[in-house]
Amino acid sequence: MKTYFRLLSYAKPLGRFLTPFVLTSLLSSVFGVLNFTLLIPLLSILFDKVDASQMQIFLNQPAPAITSGPVDFFRYYFAQTFQQYGKVGALQFVCVVIVTSVLCSNLFKYLSVRQLESFKARMVARLREAVFSRTINLHLGFFSNERKGNLISRITTDVQEVENSIANTLSAASKEVFLLIGYIIALLSISVQLTLFAILVIPVSGGFIATLVRRMKRDAQAGQQRLSSLVSLLDETFGGMRVVKGFVAEGFILDKFRTENEGYRQAVRSLANRRELASPFSEVMGVAVVSGILLYGGSLVLSGQSDLTAAEFIAYIAIFSQVTRPAKDISNAFSGSQRGLASGERVLELIDTASTIEDKPGAVALPAFQNHISVQNVSFAYNADVPVLRDISFDLPKGKTIALVGSSGGGKSTIADLIPRFYDPTAGRILIDGLDLRDCTVASLRAQMGIVTQESILFNDTIFNNIAFGTPATEKQVMEAARIANAHDFIMAQPNGYQTTIGDRGGRLSGGQRQRISIARAILKNPPILILDEATSALDTESEKLVQEALTRLMTNRTTLVIAHRLSTIQHADEILVINQGRIVERGQHNELLTLDEGFYRKLSTMQGV
Repeated sequence: MKTYFRLLSYAKPLGRFLTPFVLTSLLSSVFGVLNFTLLIPLLSILFDKVDASQMQIFLNQPAPAITSGPVDFFRYYFAQTFQQYGKVGALQFVCVVIVTSVLCSNLFKYLSVRQLESFKARMVARLREAVFSRTINLHLGFFSNERKGNLISRITTDVQEVENSIANTLSAASKEVFLLIGYIIALLSISVQLTLFAILVIPVSGGFIATLVRRMKRDAQAGQQRLSSLVSLLDETFGGMRVVKGFVAEGFILDKFRTENEGYRQAVRSLANRRELASPFSEVMGVAVVSGILLYGGSLVLSGQSDLTAAEFIAYIAIFSQVTRPAKDISNAFSGSQRGLASGERVLELIDTASTIEDKPGAVALPAFQNHISVQNVSFAYNADVPVLRDISFDLPKGKTIALVGSSGGGKSTIADLIPRFYDPTAGRILIDGLDLRDCTVASLRAQMGIVTQESILFNDTIFNNIAFGTPATEKQVMEAARIANAHDFIMAQPNGYQTTIGDRGGRLSGGQRQRISIARAILKNPPILILDEATSALDTESEKLVQEALTRLMTNRTTLVIAHRLSTIQHADEILVINQGRIVERGQHNELLTLDEGFYRKLSTMQGV
């Protein structure tokens, strides 16, 4: 129940929706029950059982006041109509009242459904926004460990399950409960003896449904996990379709899909089998009880042991036949809610995930960068047992360029990730102008940095929006940034210029073109600190030349940390740090490092022919 009420809290203020919903549901239930209670006078007229003396008693009473109940109103005006117009007039009066009651019942039912839909829409929109907001604010390491498909599944299918089942449960917990209570009150008013006999079925059905619900929750959790794996597989397959086809791996992928799909099918089937068992069980029990009432109550009426009239007994059976419907709807809603609760737990688990990179209490905004970045005795490990960096120390003065080189897996990219605080060091500290990064707000820190990575991260949008990403830039500013990045000419050659959509991850552009758009984006941001992570390593010679020219313009008068595999691109760096197995093994300028006999940098230079 804790999960259920927490999910409902996303529709706050609840009173704005629940008050009119409960009111309209109550009125709908009242008129719905009234429809069947009116069968008694209707049948009495048809069976010629209307008691004239009883009608006279009603007429002798004073006219009902506004505050009187609907029963008093009906009895008084029914008697009045009967006296003035006879049995036919009374029959017409009852029929008009029944039609009016049905109209009111359905009108209030429609209004309650409208309130429920508004409630669902608000709750689900806020829940989806909350889970997405929490997800994008989690630390970078979280996304390295989680499958994208799993996250997408939680934000889409799991939230959808919450909408369907939680709302249905809310409807059953109010509207159907009102109906059930109304029917039971009506039954008690007709015959307490028969009603007590009939209610014996409720504990039996309740125990059976409770057993089913516990088992369905396990099936629902397994089904949602399988669906999440399916979405992950689809995301990975469509994203890597070039590799799938290049390695003729369609059959391998299809086998994986079949395995996950079969697991999901079995989980869904098991859940459906148990869920659908609740309805026929309730119906069989209901019919059995109705038969018992017919046998027991009918014998009482026929033997004269009860004061029930034939009309009252028939109305009683008609009303009791309706009791099974809200009872069945309630049991179905609560059994079906297990899938929504399982999905809700997955969604709330994501919302409750703590980010390891957050602003500490009292964090200050980082002032404009003035002097230098200082990395002091920094060590780092993704896992506690496997250190990636060991005692790294260096200073990056303002306006200077430091290059990181070394073999793959040595820790270069990890150092670059620590500067914008994608991760925090496990030991040591990083200072900007003497201020520890952990004492600054993350937003103010990253606002002063521009990052260009080896893989150009572009979005399925226009070129203009990709360059202006996250900034309210004008067309003139975007075009100027593109010119500096050597991108303006090829952009103007596109079908719609800057308004050309570039496809998923920029797939309609070449690697060099994508990289120059990334550089233009960094230029537009105009950051004082620049991080270049192997920005030219994946390009051909011609594209590399154009990108390198753009990078040279970008690096002018900026503090730059460069990661490079091609040593030809960093020969003019103010200092080169050679990283091997998480340590700085050599440092100096290009010419100095070449003079070191048996030096690591010299070996790299020899292999690349620099």
